[in-house]
Amino acid sequence: MRIAILGVGLIGGSIGLAARERLEPRTEVTGFDPDADGLAAAQDRGAIGSTASSVAEALDGAEVCFLCAPVDRLPELLNSAIEHAASDCAITDVGSTKRAIAASTADERFVGGHPIAGSEGTGIGHARSDLFDGAAWYLTPGEQASGVLYERLHRLVAALGAHPIAIDPESHDRLLATVSHVPHVLANVLVSQAARTLTQEDEPLPRIGPSFRDATRVAGANPSIWNAIYFSNAEAIAAELDETIERLSAVAGALRAGDEPAIAAWGERAREDRRRLLESELAGGALHELRVTVPNEPGIVAQVALALGRAGVNIADMTLSPAADMRSGAITLWITGDQAAARARELIAELGFAVAEAS
Repeated sequence: MRIAILGVGLIGGSIGLAARERLEPRTEVTGFDPDADGLAAAQDRGAIGSTASSVAEALDGAEVCFLCAPVDRLPELLNSAIEHAASDCAITDVGSTKRAIAASTADERFVGGHPIAGSEGTGIGHARSDLFDGAAWYLTPGEQASGVLYERLHRLVAALGAHPIAIDPESHDRLLATVSHVPHVLANVLVSQAARTLTQEDEPLPRIGPSFRDATRVAGANPSIWNAIYFSNAEAIAAELDETIERLSAVAGALRAGDEPAIAAWGERAREDRRRLLESELAGGALHELRVTVPNEPGIVAQVALALGRAGVNIADMTLSPAADMRSGAITLWITGDQAAARARELIAELGFAVAEAS
């Protein structure tokens, strides 16, 4: 396989390092970046095997293309990739928001993506081959997405160490507003509030405790990247902030009223919610092989993947097998956990497709 990486910073460089460490010698990685120094540094670090002087050169012969740029630059980069990529090249991105880029194209080669991985550092100097180990990697296939190319991308993401999860772009952006974008906003608010309070009180800076340090770890993250993220998902972030303000106001009201039972119940709910969230991340179990018979039509693979993704059923692996007459085919899915496999069978049957578990 030949992989093209357009943008070799933290994420693009980490994709390259992971691919070259885990998939060579069967995989060739080519990189392009308008920053010549960054491109040379990526090659020096071993993130890419060869450099390209243009998008067209990088995509020559590529089977998978990763678009690794700030979200406000992705639509233009996607258009360039679509123009120069081969008809059987899977094109994906790593942007933190998905609705805008999904709406910008109906090309069957494009499947949006977003690895939930990163660090406070930026640039190729912070790239790591293990950055995606155990991380969720959201894939947002549209109805037009090629099933064959989606399968190829799903397998590659898993080979890089991540867990690919299908989700629609709208749900992705609402979810990320809650678990990523709003926490960045709150971290910024907390550090600025602390700095202002200390200035007003004319007190020296205290030794930072672990609670404050952990809660503000992402404060001030690269503004050139995060400003674009905030505005590309402004509606969802603002809605989540409105709800956050309501919840904070309720806590403030209970404190002013001296309502100890309310505060105690609030703390217990938070502890239980956190426990459930952590348990859902650690869930595992036996691996089930499900075989689904489907018509050989565009969008079927995306339909199945998104239905399972919306229900929280993770696809550990998948293969496609068209019938000899090319009128139908089979999708083989591997699902981890008894309950998840049972739920997958239900959902697939509701879609009207025959499903059976391999013995």
